[in-house]
This record gives sequence, structure tokens and C-alpha cells, in this order.
Amino acid sequence: MPSSHPWCHGNITRSKAEDLLSKAARDGSFLIRDSESIPGAYALCVLYQNCVYTYRILPNGDNKLSVQASEGVPIRFFTLLPELVEAYYSPNMGLVTHLQYPVQREDEVEEEQESNNNPPQLPPRNFPAESKESESKTSEQASKSLSDTYLMKLQHMDLSILSEEHQMAIQEYFRTSICLDVEQVQNGNPNLPGLKKLIMAICKNLNSEISRILPTLEMFRRALDQQLSPGIGPYPKQICVDSGQSVSCRLEELTKLLYSIEDKAKSSVFESAGHDGGHRKSLIPVVTFEVKQESLGISTKMLLKVDVEDGKIYFKKSKDGPEDKYFVHNKILQLVKSQKMHTKLIIVVETEKEKILRKEFVFDDTKKREGFCQLLQQMKNKHSEKPEPDMITVFIGTWNMGNVGPPHNIRSWFQCKGQGKTRDDTADHIPHDFYVIGTQEDPLSDREWADTVKSVLRNITNISFKQVAIHTLWSIRIVVLAKPEHENRISHVFSDSVKTGIANTLGNKGAVGVSFMFGGTSFGFVNSHLTSGSEKKLRRNQNYASILRFLNLGDKKLNPFDITHRFTHLFWLGDLNYRVEFPSSEAEYIVTKIKQQQYQELLSKDQLSMERKDGKVFLHFDEEEITFAPTYRFERDTREKYAYTKAKATGTKYNLPSWCDRVLRKSYPLVHVVCQAYGCTNDIMTSDHSPVFATFEVGVASQFVSKQDPNTASQGGIQIMNCVAILLTKSKTKFFIEFHSSCLEKTMKTSEGDNTEQSDGSVKVWFGNQVELTPIISDPEYLLDQHILICVKSTDSDESYGEGCIALRAAQFCYREFQITLTHHGEKTGTLTGGIQLRTSEGKPTEKLYDFIKIGDDNVPPKGKSGDANKVSTTQAHDISNPSYMGLSFRSGNVIDKGWSYSMPPRALPGQGCKDPKKAPHDVVIRSPTGKSSRGEDENASEMFDNPLYGSMVKAHGQAKDQNPPQTDHLTLTDLLPASSKATDGEADRPPVPAPRNRSFTCSENKPQSPTPSNLAPSTHKKPVVPSRSEGGMGQNRPRLPNKSRQEPQAAKPRDYRDSSEIPSKQRHPARPSPPQPNKDMHPDVPKTGRPVN
Repeated sequence: MPSSHPWCHGNITRSKAEDLLSKAARDGSFLIRDSESIPGAYALCVLYQNCVYTYRILPNGDNKLSVQASEGVPIRFFTLLPELVEAYYSPNMGLVTHLQYPVQREDEVEEEQESNNNPPQLPPRNFPAESKESESKTSEQASKSLSDTYLMKLQHMDLSILSEEHQMAIQEYFRTSICLDVEQVQNGNPNLPGLKKLIMAICKNLNSEISRILPTLEMFRRALDQQLSPGIGPYPKQICVDSGQSVSCRLEELTKLLYSIEDKAKSSVFESAGHDGGHRKSLIPVVTFEVKQESLGISTKMLLKVDVEDGKIYFKKSKDGPEDKYFVHNKILQLVKSQKMHTKLIIVVETEKEKILRKEFVFDDTKKREGFCQLLQQMKNKHSEKPEPDMITVFIGTWNMGNVGPPHNIRSWFQCKGQGKTRDDTADHIPHDFYVIGTQEDPLSDREWADTVKSVLRNITNISFKQVAIHTLWSIRIVVLAKPEHENRISHVFSDSVKTGIANTLGNKGAVGVSFMFGGTSFGFVNSHLTSGSEKKLRRNQNYASILRFLNLGDKKLNPFDITHRFTHLFWLGDLNYRVEFPSSEAEYIVTKIKQQQYQELLSKDQLSMERKDGKVFLHFDEEEITFAPTYRFERDTREKYAYTKAKATGTKYNLPSWCDRVLRKSYPLVHVVCQAYGCTNDIMTSDHSPVFATFEVGVASQFVSKQDPNTASQGGIQIMNCVAILLTKSKTKFFIEFHSSCLEKTMKTSEGDNTEQSDGSVKVWFGNQVELTPIISDPEYLLDQHILICVKSTDSDESYGEGCIALRAAQFCYREFQITLTHHGEKTGTLTGGIQLRTSEGKPTEKLYDFIKIGDDNVPPKGKSGDANKVSTTQAHDISNPSYMGLSFRSGNVIDKGWSYSMPPRALPGQGCKDPKKAPHDVVIRSPTGKSSRGEDENASEMFDNPLYGSMVKAHGQAKDQNPPQTDHLTLTDLLPASSKATDGEADRPPVPAPRNRSFTCSENKPQSPTPSNLAPSTHKKPVVPSRSEGGMGQNRPRLPNKSRQEPQAAKPRDYRDSSEIPSKQRHPARPSPPQPNKDMHPDVPKTGRPVN
């Protein structure tokens, strides 16, 4: 696009274009931007009567441009955009009004290169010379100057340690050959023959030694290969003789061979000599914990010995005494963490006589208890009979290396040792499944850094990790390593980078990213280095927006969605460079607060936290509570002093201590994700930044293969109904919804909705009654792990006006209302409310491995199992409330909106609401959110208690009283409960009751809740556990749920709509009264104004 014209705005966003036109506020104002839906196309945006009309400008096969205007107007073709714009200044050309006033471009805030830093090394560029004569003179002068410079350097060096032959060779090269190499480069030959000749002469003996060594090493490597063969074949010729390869290539070959030998030898040793009595020698050593056990009010010391490799836990009364008893991994049923007492743990085990025992122990501190739980979880995972894992752990590390290589020992980084939420020593040897390391200002090569990290991990874990991907943009690098056993589970690996340096063309700032599929779960990782400088907060926000728009990762079929919606789990790490917003005169005050470990006041002025709270960056991302000191700007070689001043020619510049280095994440709704560590090291001091680490336990889904007979299994269905969107736009267009999911055979879409303009300038769109999506697999084990991505698009330009995500697990039990925040390019663009109901085939989801650990209520008495009072039920793993496991953040009394919510389940009357599994075989059986069957017991709301390991909540509750909660469109819990269950007038000021939740899901809240269990109505029916409270836009007089006695929709054979890209609409259910809008059926043909371009 020609950028010299004032109306040409390039790749600005649609919302930005609307803002510019609104500010112009004159009919006929216009601009042209790049199309967001079609590469190479443009969008002509025109303002008329305070509404923005968008017309696509499409190129044809001959690159001629035409405008998609009103029907009946002859199509005209133009060679250049200026010609097109000139023509449409005339009236009656098919636009809503003719073009009159071009809207000027806004100057973007550019990053200035800091004068005190060395400028980034730029790629070589060729500048045309004015004449051959001047070029020749300049070249000769440059060559002579280069030769003199290097000869002068040699004079100041001690060459006595070199042989006379090598001294003469180097001097001769700098005297004559380097000038010849310069001439060769100028003539287009980049091979530097003079340098090559010098290296061959110096490495003459090394080359012959490599030729002698390589065959021996290759023979040894082949001997280590455990393959049965009649003999060893002849050696490749290139190994036996000098093949003329460069010395660097042969050294690389030698290095690869040595690593291969080391890996094979270790593997052989571990698999043979590592066996002892039929059990593999432990890679995770046996760990013993000293605990206390209380019995009849008497405290007794006990020892718990955990053998992960053998899958056993031993109970001992004394260190040197015999084991009293032991339990094998499959007899250890559950770990229950106490909420009140953070060192207390209940171990539920099964005896040989099938008795369920509940053993209570108290650990020395919370970290010891957490280390014990991680070891037991590792044991359960290791000895699980599941063919594929359903949970893994991920290490995330970020470090600005300050253009200096790493020190010899960086183990503490990968073992999460230092400040903040750190790992206990007992968990040191538990390897993570993935290691994702992001570096900035990294002076090493890809190979050097990858080999360094692999070597450290090999020393810690005895595992040779496989490299999944490595991507570098200048000195910004990301490396992803995985356990060898996961190699065949990883697919669809992509990497990309975005430059955000000066004029968005230099890579000294920007981002690199990697994405891949792990079984059926998508992962994305972004490492970014944003603009520096305390005053450049807006530029950092622009950097983030550019990375979000242009980083090309993940499934290319999800083109309407940016990277925040493309992945089940997205992790964003790096030197984000957001600072603490204090005046420079407060530098010593900040340092004093840091020494006192009083971070809250400083964090309240953290730019990133403030920008996130305002919804300007990282919308709906989560960050674990920061409990470590600022990681920048230290004096190098110490962590005791912050170097917050810089002497510059213009005066003293201040870089106040700040949390520049961060790790954030965003996951799909209702997926398992737990942050186990978040902190920084305090013993790696080569840079002015400290390395930051974070570890996560995340749920994953395998590539599902249904065991059901497709001929007999009932057809599943996903019903989405009553969708209403509120869009924050001034565009005058019609809208439709697209549904994307891997569980659908193809992308599905609705017909256009009915628009109603709101008084606040937004547009309300009603999308008809009900649509049904047909999943490719109906098995509940598969469907409950799936998500539906929703995109609201315009019919005129096929561009997205907002995207969101719905979890099918939300409708596991019965019809569920939802509200999701629509976003586009990281900005909130509206909301979408509606309802969802899931119909699956018969089947029972298996229990997840991460259900092994739960948070329990100490006040709940033991409940019987199968009528035996001595047995403890372990089926209620989800009758708990632990906001930290749920992804909630109680910082400064506010909870960051996660962008989605689901309604509380109704107090179902007999014959209403959730289906009876015995009478509705095609509906989902009532289970816990991860597949455990409900037993019908009454369910009590658990209280929330202060938990120092996962962040204090008591303090947050206290703060919330003095704060005004943010205005939202969401409902509170009391809005969803029947009138009889709401608080009385005397209790009107009491906050709503927290819904029971399990540790496995993330959820959304708007303000912290305090416990008020008394206002829950009793229920004769087991209330299903709910992932989160509704924050939807429905009123108190909520319509009744579909009556169970109605005709079941699955009684008739459902039509397979996968052959059509359009979704037929069904009549909405009589029990769900519709709004006054007219009914609209789904049409097989999209209106002409909204036909999507394939």
C-alpha cells in the first residue's frame, strides 16, 4: 500500500480505524487500511451519520483493484489505489456516501536507541556507489585501513606462546590476504579464500587427527547400538578419509558423535547395571520426611519414606528402625491437604482387607508438605496404567543475560531455588516434562546455549532431553526441550518471530515463539523483549499488540483468532520491561522496602499490573502472586546492591528496581492448570537481571480413539441457543457467528443476526433460537475435554468483531448458561451470552491423575463408603474450594476477570433440570467435573482459608471492603439462586457464598468472596460441582430449565449436518421462553453481503 497518501493507514486494526473516523466526526471522512481477513486486500472505511461502513477492495488475477459496493453498480477496475480513491470522490458510485475528507495517520511513538548502549549489530547492507572509480578508491582505503588495524593489534599481543610457523601465517594473512578477501567479497564471492587457506594451514595437524579419531569413535558408537546384526558393515568413506570438509564442519561432526556416544552409553548403563533385584535403580532417590502423627491427643514422631521408582511409601517410627508397614502406589487412594493447617496432610489408603484408612500427618513446614505431595503425584503418574498421560509439568524460565555468557553453575534456576514461591529440596530430582527457556541479550550461538541447557538438565535429572524447537531473533531466543518419552506425542511444531525495534524493523526488541501439539492439547510459548525505559509504557503496550497480531503460530485454520485463542495453554515470558512507577527521588525508599521484603506497596505501582487492570495489555492472562524481590537492575556480580543510576551526557538516568522479567499464562476455560513455583534465583549474578522461573502442572488430552461401535453408539450433539452479542462498534453491518473446534468436522456458521442499536452506542445482535453442532466423536471421555471457539464476523468484510471460547465440560451435567467476553487483537470488543447443552453417547469418563490431590475441609466428618462407617469416601475430590488452584488471584483485593463465566446449577426439582442418567441414556450421566460419579450426598460449601503457599486471602478480603468493585455485566451468585435461598434483609450486606470448586479448573470472579454457608438452600438432590459462579446478564426472574418430561430431542435420529457448512436452526424449546425478537431460521445460503471468502 502506498504510504505517502494521508488516507493510507497500513495494517492498523479495525477498532483503531473506527476510533480515528469517530474523532473526525464528519460525513464522508474515510481511510484505507489492510484487510484483516484477506491477505493482499484492503478495507475502505467511510463515516456516515456516526456509523462506519466498510467496503472490501479486492485484487483480481491481474492485480487490478475493485470495490465491493452496492449491488447494481457496475464494477470498475483500477490499477492503483490513488486512482480508485480519486474515482470514488464522485457521488453515486455505490458507497453510502462519496469520499470527501481523508483521515490523517497518527504518528506512532517510536523507540529511541539508548546512547549508552552498544548499538545492535545490523545485517550487512549494500550501498550503491556514485562511480566505479570512487568505489575502487574507497575499497582500497578500507582494505589498507583494515590491514593496518589488525597488524597494530598483533604488535600489542604476546605471540611467544605460538609456534613460529603459526605466527608467520597470521602476520602474512593480515598483511596481504585479508585485502584480497575484501576484494573477493566486493566481487560477490563470500567464501574468503585467504581465511580458508590460513585455517587449513593452522589446523593441518588437527585435521589429520580428526581423520584418525572419527573412525574409532564411530566404531565405538555402533558397538553401543543395541541392534542384532550378523556383523559390522564397511565404514562410510567420508569417515575414513579426509573428504575436504572444512575444519568447523568436521569438528561439529566430532561433537555430535561424542554426544551420541555419551547418550547411548548412559542409556545402556541405566538399563543394565541399573537393575537391582528386578527393580530399576532409582533415578529419583528415596526421600524420607519427618512428620508428627496425633492419636488420642498424643503427638508421635513418624518417618515417611517415599520410593518413587518402586512405587511404595513406608511408615517408620524411628530412623534406624524397621518399617512398620508400606503401601503400594495403587493402594494410596488420595492426598487431602488441610485448608486450616497448612502443614497437615491426610493420606487415604486401602488395606489388604479393603478397609479404607485415613492417616493424618503434620509436616515441618508447608514446603515439605508440598514436596511430599509432588513426589506422591510423580509416583502415581509413573506407575499409572494409562497408556497416555493426562497431566504433565512444564518449567518456564526467562533471563536477560546482559550480553554476557552464563556462569559455570546455573542449576538453581532449573531447580527453582532462590526467592519467591520455590521448590522444596525433596523435589529436586523430579524432572519436568518440558523445559521452555527464554533469553534476551543472549551472546551465545543456538548450539552453545542449547548444549549448555541440556548439560545442566542431564546432570540434574540423568535424562538427555530432546530439543523440540529453537528460534532466535538477534539476541532473543527460545528453546523448548522435552523428555525423550514424549517425542512421538509432539507434532505440528511451528516457530516464528516479530520485530518491534526502531520502526518495527530492528530485531533488538521483539518476540520469538514456538507452538506444538502434545497429543490432543495445543501449547504456545512466547518470549519477548519489549521497549526499555520507565517512561515508555505506551510503546511497550504497542509492542505487545504488534506481537499479538503478527506472531504466526498454531493451527493456520484458526485464522480469525489471534494467539491468545489458538492454544489450550499459552505461556508468555520474557523481559517485558514494565517498571515500578515511582519518582526517581524515591529510589532509596524503594531499596529500603525491598530489603524489608515489603513488596505490596511497590507492586501496587507496577506498570504491568496497572495496565492489565485497565485492560490495555494481557487481557485475561494470569500471573502467580509475586513474592520475590525486583529482578532488575542489579550491580553485576552481586545481588546485594541495585545499580539504579546511569551517568549519561544529558545527566543522570534512573532505572528504578523493577519486576521486568515475568511469566504469564492464559488457558482455555475449565482446564486443569496449577502454578507450583514462581520466583527468581539469587546466586546467578553475571547479568544485571536475575533469572526467573515458574513451573506449572497442566492437564492434557490424548489423541482420542473411541472404543465405541459407531454403528450402535448414539449420535452426540452440542446445542447452543439464545445467543445475544453486545458489540462495541460503530460499524453499520450485519453479523454472523462462526464455530471452530477440532471436535467438529468443519467450521460451522449461523445466518446473520438481528441488530438493535443501544443508547450507549453499542450494537445488540440476536442470533436466533438454537443451533446444533454435530461432533465427530460422541464419547463423553473425548467431548468433555473439548472447547468451541466462537468468532463474531461481519457480513460485509468477513472480518472478526470478537472472539471467545466455551468449554463443553461446563454442560457436563445439564443445560448451562454462559457469558464470555469477546476480544479482538487483545482488546475487549463486547460480550456474548447464551446457553449450551451437551448430548453424548453412553460412557463413563475415567478418573484423571490430577484428582489424586485435593484440598479438604477439616470440619467435614468422615463419610461412609458403601454403608461402612469405617470407610472414607474418596469420590468427592471436587467438594472443595481453593482459589489458588482455580487460577484466582486475590491481589490488592481485586480479582482479574478471566473473560468467561458459567451459571450456577439450579436447585433442580424432581423431573426438572439435570437429567436422570437412568432415564436418559443419551444424555451425560451426572458426574463430578472429571468423571467421578456422584453419590447423592448433601454438599456443603467449603470455606476459604488463608493459605501462605498460594497467597494470602485474608488480607485480600480485608482490602476488598474499602474498595469499589469494578463495574461488570456479570451476575453475582445470589442473582442465580432461588428467592428462598437468598440472604434475608438482615444479611443483605453479607457477600455471596463461594461455590464449591475443585483444584483442577480455572475460573472467573470479579471480587473476593467470604464464607457465608448459611444462605445456601438445602437440597434433596446432589448438587453438581460447578466450575464457577454465573456472571451472566440474566435477571432474577430466570426462566425455568427444560422440563424432563418433554420429548427428548434424541428420540428421532439426528440429521448429520456435517455435509453442509451452514447450521440448520431448530425450534427453541418451549420451556425456554424467547425474547421478543422474531424467530430466524438458519439458511443454507449466506446473504450476498456476508458471503465469506474461502
